[in-house]
Amino acid sequence: MQNAAFFIRYKLHHLFFWALVFGLWFFLRYEDYSTMQKAFTVTLVKVADLSIMIYITNYLLIPKLLYKKKYWWFAVVFLLMIAISSAVKMNILGRMLNNPALLSLSGNIKARIYDNVIPHFFLVTAGAAVKLIIDYTRMQQRMVEMAREKAEAELNFLKSQINPHFLFNSLNSVYFLIDKNNTDARGALHKFSAMLRYQLYEMNGDKVPVEKEVEYLKDYIDLQKLRKDEHTSVTFSHAPDVKGFTVEPLLLIPLVENAFKYISHYKNQLNFIKLDMRMRNGAFHFSLENSKEATTRVNNAHSGIGLANVKRRLDLLYPGKHRLNITDTPGTFSVDLTIDIK
Repeated sequence: MQNAAFFIRYKLHHLFFWALVFGLWFFLRYEDYSTMQKAFTVTLVKVADLSIMIYITNYLLIPKLLYKKKYWWFAVVFLLMIAISSAVKMNILGRMLNNPALLSLSGNIKARIYDNVIPHFFLVTAGAAVKLIIDYTRMQQRMVEMAREKAEAELNFLKSQINPHFLFNSLNSVYFLIDKNNTDARGALHKFSAMLRYQLYEMNGDKVPVEKEVEYLKDYIDLQKLRKDEHTSVTFSHAPDVKGFTVEPLLLIPLVENAFKYISHYKNQLNFIKLDMRMRNGAFHFSLENSKEATTRVNNAHSGIGLANVKRRLDLLYPGKHRLNITDTPGTFSVDLTIDIK
């Protein structure tokens, strides 16, 4: 049912378009053939041939070659596809119409190019132009959305900076009020101060070094561990090669917040959170898993800033360069995120 709904929503307009092209083509050329059946079959072959070339160009050649700046490869493969398709189409029509002239590559080459190759070239180019216009329009819309969300984020950031010096002075006062022997409390306050400083002063740019983001996550996890008992295991590991690149600030913290929010609270078995970060084939891999109770349902809209918001940020900031897999089972909740940072 879901596949059928997807097809109806996203693909039905393609069928309507090609049905319209077929009807118009048939209406304009059916008188050129001896029977309606031949006219129908020939038109079907030509429309199918054209649609296949347009889809290959729009969904394979343009994304894989043109958008990756492999211009010469795109031109060569595009022209080769036109030539091969024209030859195959002439062969099929020659057999259908019992026309030996179409079965041979010899003969009037100029007429063959004019009647087959050139129309193919311009029609497929027109289809590619439509694809490029649509992609450009979507890119412009995405840029407008990113600019708007960035402006909102900057406004919220400015609001969060209300009298930060007062906050730090207050924290320092509280720090010195804590007994020197109470190292846990002093350490927790120090970590909280470092986290606050990171949010207020070190997130002014679009991106931050991943090392700072890792340190922020570590401080947050250490603070959260203070609230857990011996029935809870929290492991945080990151490979030494997770360094030397930048990421969007506070992109990962909602996922970690979500794990602590929905972790199980069993008294007779271990509750756990496992976080791992490493590099794989030039991509940053973030893996997070937590135990949860079978009756707990993760609310995507209200966990941290919300998993839905994280997905939206990823779509805007790393379009086509990330993979996010979320698995929600009765006993565990896991997140696997891969970002291409090349």
